[in-house]
Amino acid sequence: MLTKDQESLIEATAPVVAEHIDEITKRFYPLMFQRYPDVKPLFNEANQKSGQQPRALAAAVVAYVQMRKHPELVGDKMAVVVSKHVSLGIRADQYPIVGECLMAAIGDVLGEAITPEIADAWGALYWELADFLIEQEDAHYAAFAGKPGGWRGTRRFRIAATNQESAVIRSFVLEPEDGGTVADFQPGQFIGVRLTIDGEPVYRHYSLSEEPNGRYYRISVKRDPNGTASRHLHDAMTVGDTLELLPPAGDLTLQKGSEPLLLVSGGVGQTPMLPLARQALADGRKVVYIHAAIDADHHAFAEEIASLREGHPEQLQTVTIYDQGGGGDHAGRIDRDLLARYLPGSETRCYFVGPAPFMSAVENALADLGVPEDRRHYEYFGPSQPLQAA
Repeated sequence: MLTKDQESLIEATAPVVAEHIDEITKRFYPLMFQRYPDVKPLFNEANQKSGQQPRALAAAVVAYVQMRKHPELVGDKMAVVVSKHVSLGIRADQYPIVGECLMAAIGDVLGEAITPEIADAWGALYWELADFLIEQEDAHYAAFAGKPGGWRGTRRFRIAATNQESAVIRSFVLEPEDGGTVADFQPGQFIGVRLTIDGEPVYRHYSLSEEPNGRYYRISVKRDPNGTASRHLHDAMTVGDTLELLPPAGDLTLQKGSEPLLLVSGGVGQTPMLPLARQALADGRKVVYIHAAIDADHHAFAEEIASLREGHPEQLQTVTIYDQGGGGDHAGRIDRDLLARYLPGSETRCYFVGPAPFMSAVENALADLGVPEDRRHYEYFGPSQPLQAA
């Protein structure tokens, strides 16, 4: 717990740290990778190069400084951090590494302005947040390990089947190598994947694209021409190959209620929507399912959605938008007018996932249409950032 003097120092120096937080986080990652190369595989290299990862860390640090005076907000706002850490198997003994390198980065950027007293205050602040995250993550690990078919750490799975869903998206059905059952998860969640590529570990997380069944998990992966993990899965892995999974996590889950749902996806953002739609339909709720794709060749799960619609003709309405070519219900892109046409009402609960600019456009349109913020739910596949930054 911070002392009163430390609280005062944090309050006095927070504006200066916030002003330089981008420089600090850009310095932090190279420093940490140089000192502790073993942690580098936990971070997506593409997100490092694009600056998404440093920006996400900067936003989290600044957000925590702002929120810590309102403890009731911390749990909700840090839930996304906890989920991403769980999908990577982050351990308590890795937090001192981050603390050491973050404080070193602050010192490098701000120089003599960081007195020993200020350094101690920010170090105490870091450990206040770290202790909270460690506690939350450990609770998640323990709860999942206690489920039938659960585990802690990694568990080996075998690729039992694959299916090419579109020109760029392939599904992988993953069964446990030990032949046991697999624990349930909440539809909409993602799972951590640990691959070995050229002898080096590579960590990613992918949405679980099929509802829980106790026998296997399904992930559906878009092949990115520049993606280390996605290219390896598409080009080098096939039925019979093995990989390791970490516990499922994520908070893009169905909120209880009877109100209708609007599910909006772009490209591979459709993967969490499929299990969400199935759960909602099983609960008797009405669903409007809007999906945007480049064209018919890039429209994944078309047959699966058509079958779902045939089984629930009174509950499920599907809408397809193709940016190019014909065959969809609409041509072009999702905009405010289209959403207004299909939105069941402002009390609808809305879920949307896709590229960042896509989500920003949907978020702004729904807000303009009067959908309250607490009924607009989204998730980044990469490091989180404010939608307005997209």
